[in-house]
Amino acid sequence: MVGVGAVVLDRSGRVLLAKRAHEPLKGEWSLPGGAVEVGEALEAAVVREVLEETGVRVQVDSVVEVFDRIDHAPDGRVEYHFVIIDFLCYERGGTITCGSDAEDARWVSPGELTDYHVTEKATAVIGKAITLASSRPGIRGRREGR
Repeated sequence: MVGVGAVVLDRSGRVLLAKRAHEPLKGEWSLPGGAVEVGEALEAAVVREVLEETGVRVQVDSVVEVFDRIDHAPDGRVEYHFVIIDFLCYERGGTITCGSDAEDARWVSPGELTDYHVTEKATAVIGKAITLASSRPGIRGRREGR
């Protein structure tokens, strides 16, 4: 399955996290995202998934990382195999509300990620996205259509 994830930054540099309502990682804090629907462009999928999960509207910047997530059952069978494309995104409005795929959502400073037990992989992707964003200082404050 192809999935997308979003490292969404607000103007103060906080990251948007969602507490997952379903497997894999049910009950864990992670980046908002989900499966790409058949016929859906990747950027459209990430915009839709963030809005559905968190109520936040985003502007997509660029790909941060592409990786496999393969989870195995106790008997060794593959339960989940996702190819995930994580994008750097910027918050462009909306109010945090949880959709059916999220138990909770909130803005978190990068220094608080360990308090939310974010996976090592997600933490690394967030770090890469923050580095990418800091190399483009004019983009974060820019609004769509300007």
